[in-house]
Order: sequence, then C-alpha cells, then structure tokens
Amino acid sequence: MTTRIDTKFASLKAEGRPALVTYFMGGDPDYATSLAIMKALPGAGSDVIELGMAFSDPMADGPAIQLAGQRALKAGQSLVRTLDLARDFRKEDDTTPIVLMGYYNPIYIYGVERFLVDAKAAGVDGLIVVDLPPEMDDELCIPAMAAGLNFIRLATPTTDAKRLPAVLHNTSGFVYYVSMNGITGSAIADTTKIEAAVRRIKQHTDLPICVGFGVKTAEHARVIGQYADGVVVGTAIVNQIALSLDAENRATADTVQSVATMVRGLATGVRAARLAAAE
Repeated sequence: MTTRIDTKFASLKAEGRPALVTYFMGGDPDYATSLAIMKALPGAGSDVIELGMAFSDPMADGPAIQLAGQRALKAGQSLVRTLDLARDFRKEDDTTPIVLMGYYNPIYIYGVERFLVDAKAAGVDGLIVVDLPPEMDDELCIPAMAAGLNFIRLATPTTDAKRLPAVLHNTSGFVYYVSMNGITGSAIADTTKIEAAVRRIKQHTDLPICVGFGVKTAEHARVIGQYADGVVVGTAIVNQIALSLDAENRATADTVQSVATMVRGLATGVRAARLAAAE
C-alpha cells in the first residue's frame, strides 16, 4: 500500500527538506470559508493537510481548537460534511495528502465500516484518532489499514522505551511526536529535548517523524525542521482564523488570505531548516 502521504514524504526526502503539516478545524467558521482555506493551503506551502473533525468533547485540545470546534458545530458541521470537504477539495487537488484528525466517538456513531468506505472515496489518506490506544487496534486501526488508509499514531515525552514498540506497531504514514505533555496550544518545548526524542524514535522506525504542539512561528518551524521530517502547525492557524472573524464569528474578506499569509511564513521557515542545519 502506497498512499499520497508515503509519496509526499518520499518526494520531500529526495528534495532534502521537511514537510509543513497544517491543521485546521473542518467547518470553522462555516463550510464555504473552511473549504476556501483548505484550497489555499497547498499554494501557500502546506505539504500535508490535517483536517479536524469537530467534536463536542475534545479532551486533548486547548481553548483555541475547542472554540473552533464549537464554531464549526454551531455552523452545522458534521462528520458527513467533513468528508464532503475532503471530496470537494479533491475536485481540484489530487496530490496533497489529507489526514483526518479527531476523536473516535463520531466515527463510532457513523459506523466504522461505512466511515472507512466513505473516507477512502472522499480522497482521505490517513487518520489520527487521539483517543484510541494500540490496545484497541482491532477497533479502527487494522480495518483502516486494510481499507488503504494510513493510521498515524502519537508519541509523547512520556512514551518510554517499553511503550514505544506498541505505539509504533501498526503505525503507518508518519509518527506524530507531541513535543510536550498537556493540551494543544501550549508553549513550545525545549528544542534540545525534542531533538533527542526524535533521534530516539528514529532508532525504532523508518517512518518519518513529524513534530507538533506549540509551533507558532517561522523560527519555531525552522529550528524543529532541522532534525524532524515534518513540522506540524495547528493552534497558530486556528488562532489566525479566529482573529480574522467579525464580532459574530463570521468570516471576513481577510479570513482566507490571512491564513494563507501565515502559512507562507511558516513554509519559509520549514524550507530554511536544512540550510540552517548545514551551516
């Protein structure tokens, strides 16, 4: 099985640079604006798109992403409409990888078999389901891989040598290293500790290692990109969307462009990473 994720990371490895992985909440602040943001991301420099699945009880998310989910749900976002976003995006872009990120409850309610068929048909390439541990691989991970989707697992600073093999087992696409304990949007962790963690994980897998949680600026992206295979940015983008909205949380004429401008800056940082490492 080779997915768009595998193809993208192979291409970037040959190019000699890390990936910029961008997250936003599907349906925030409304469907049309969300789709326009998604369409703008590749042109602004995003290599992989993480599409958030709105959920009413996002226990691992910080305030910014929680509020984004609330805005999306208020605007009528559902898992069906999130899959529609992927499908509509694919009408114009058949190469940029799409990873659905969220929680298991909406998938369980939707029905696992139906969800996997519909996700694959919509052009989704991978899943990050933050509340499904390896012990529950039969629930979604193994069926997802059988359906041709990557199942991407999270590793954290508390994932020790005893736990890491279980985390990496059945993982595909890439490994998402959460750079600190806590919720999304926390301050960036000590970069020397992140570097050591990436090196440790690489001793156990050939998969690309992407680092996220706390990356807010082009400089953060540049520093982390020196040793990671990908830099994940989520909360900063979600915050930019929120800042662009009017007092009624409606999109403005600046919403899409402001996000694209931020992503261009982050992409510049990522592309400068290996140049900095070579100096």
